[in-house]
Amino acid sequence: MGPPFHDDDAAYFVGINRNKRSVGLDLSKEQGREVLLKLLEDADVLIENFKPGSMEAWGIGYEQLKERFPRLIYCKISGFGNDGPLGGFPGYDGIVGAMAGHYSVNGSQDTGPMRLGLPVVDLSMGLYCVIGILLSIHDRNSSGEGQAIEVTLYDSALSLMHPHFPNYFLSGKVPQLTGNQHSNLVPYGMFPTKTVPVMLGAGNNRAFRKVCEVLGRPELAEDERFATNGARLENRDALNEIIMAKLAEVDGVAFALELLQSGLPCGPVLDTGQVAESEHTRARGMVYEDDWYKGMGTPVRLSRTPGGYKSTPPKFSAHAREVLAEHGFDDAAIEKLAEAGVLVEKRRT
Repeated sequence: MGPPFHDDDAAYFVGINRNKRSVGLDLSKEQGREVLLKLLEDADVLIENFKPGSMEAWGIGYEQLKERFPRLIYCKISGFGNDGPLGGFPGYDGIVGAMAGHYSVNGSQDTGPMRLGLPVVDLSMGLYCVIGILLSIHDRNSSGEGQAIEVTLYDSALSLMHPHFPNYFLSGKVPQLTGNQHSNLVPYGMFPTKTVPVMLGAGNNRAFRKVCEVLGRPELAEDERFATNGARLENRDALNEIIMAKLAEVDGVAFALELLQSGLPCGPVLDTGQVAESEHTRARGMVYEDDWYKGMGTPVRLSRTPGGYKSTPPKFSAHAREVLAEHGFDDAAIEKLAEAGVLVEKRRT
């Protein structure tokens, strides 16, 4: 999935694989499955995202493993799950996002439905896997037993459709494209300024009054057309026209900072480079650098056991011999696995 590349590793891979070790095994071979079983002897969690039914066909599905490894937490990832009309079909972030309604609420009447610029389905699925694993570990602390976890791209994508499903369930109306505006709150959206666009959000009447004051139009908060959020929704175009006329006179960055200092959410629309190099990003320690490697930091901070950067993303199967040696395989056994094609040390294309 490149360019860009570092050697033969795409940025897509580099961006999500630091702090890992890589072992390539051919699980279609019985010897490969035997090696995996050896690795599972001291493992807490197994995560797999093969086509549904693959692990079971190889004899290493959860039901086939749980008697031998009763404490094992088995996390199974797929596009659509095993059941239902789409069960077993392949899933990709962009395709599943379309099928889950994401694009139907992203874009404007001018653009039509638009793909999201972030792999939110993939990322949310990964986070749900972590949540399920942590819940299972917590349960295992008292029960002593592992369990199976199923997370699908489709289910994850559906869970992200907030507030569009709640709006639909209550009103019966299919949500429409709103462009850079919020479907439930006004004013809440992107507005042009003299310099850069800003995202401005007034989540309640008090915040709206403050926005009006900063804009130099305090009387708008008393206008019956805009006095409540319901009224503002009905008169969104009229209010936005007034706001845009005022914002056309101001510097977007300075205006956003003024609102932030007043306790109101507002921010300039920045590009990737501006964000990566910003003072606040750096102050938060959110960029790691080591030789050729540069990557984003972890957003979760633990006071006693903080996470962080330990090693660059691994080359394919770079740690195979090291890991197998740690699990009791001697040099001769490892070499035999390599000669048999069970230990895969070069990426197959």
